[in-house]
Amino acid sequence: MSEPSISIFAVKGIDWKAIGYLVSIVSVFFLGSIAWPKADDPWWHTPALIIGMGFRYKAHLDQQRELRKTEAKADGKAGA
Repeated sequence: MSEPSISIFAVKGIDWKAIGYLVSIVSVFFLGSIAWPKADDPWWHTPALIIGMGFRYKAHLDQQRELRKTEAKADGKAGA
């Protein structure tokens, strides 16, 4: 007897999570432009915002890479 195979439907074209992060980044820039219009605000607000959003997006990219690596490993074992 062979083991039954399980199929999982997944859309591989659009990374909705990445799009969500990008929209979030843009919206934070819009909110930041309204919240910090004064010249006497600390200089580090904008760099901190950019760095923080960059780190969050990098974490997303790392997670996606790890998922692809795990899927490739699973596919390799499934064929063995």
